[in-house]
Amino acid sequence: MITVFGEGRGFRVVWLLEEMGLPYRLRPVDLLAGVEKDAEYLAINPAGFIPAIQDGDVTMVESIAIMEYLMARYGPTPLAPGSHDPAFPAYQQFLHLGEAGLAASMFFVLGARNFGPEAERDNWTARQALGVFESRLGLVTRQLARSPYMAGERFTAADISVTYALELAQRAIGFALGEAEQAYVARTSGRDAYKRAMAVCHATRAWAAETAGRLTQ
Repeated sequence: MITVFGEGRGFRVVWLLEEMGLPYRLRPVDLLAGVEKDAEYLAINPAGFIPAIQDGDVTMVESIAIMEYLMARYGPTPLAPGSHDPAFPAYQQFLHLGEAGLAASMFFVLGARNFGPEAERDNWTARQALGVFESRLGLVTRQLARSPYMAGERFTAADISVTYALELAQRAIGFALGEAEQAYVARTSGRDAYKRAMAVCHATRAWAAETAGRLTQ
């Protein structure tokens, strides 16, 4: 049984597990309550961030690395095109862009806007991070003009990576996606595996509902 520790970016991992039909359990980690109080989790990941997994004797952190491990360990799967597949370069690029270029940048904007002192919520670093996010988003927009998914005509794990980042931007700061990105997120989040993952991830579901309520007011 694979154990997933924490939601947040752990949603990517849960969604992937649902797509692959692998058994798992989700163990919540409450960062807001203070991870220093969670000795069991700190024994898994002393750095204290989420997500992490345990799979037998294997312990891993970093959501994209975890996804690659699961697909390699329990594949093959159409979610990960092979290295000789024409879709592979785009798949590899957007799998990592979803974190390195998009979600990682938005994390700093989120932190400043939601947790920083009032005078620092629109500081230089937050503006720079938002600019990085927007520039990388341009690559997603260009790709969507060519194909319905990040790697071409079929859904892959790259779409899990990118969709998470786009939804993070919407929920964290109310970032307004363009029409192409909105249609893309509607496509990917309409998948049955996404819906099952959302049903399991109670905190993510609550945050999504709260955000949706604010955006429609």
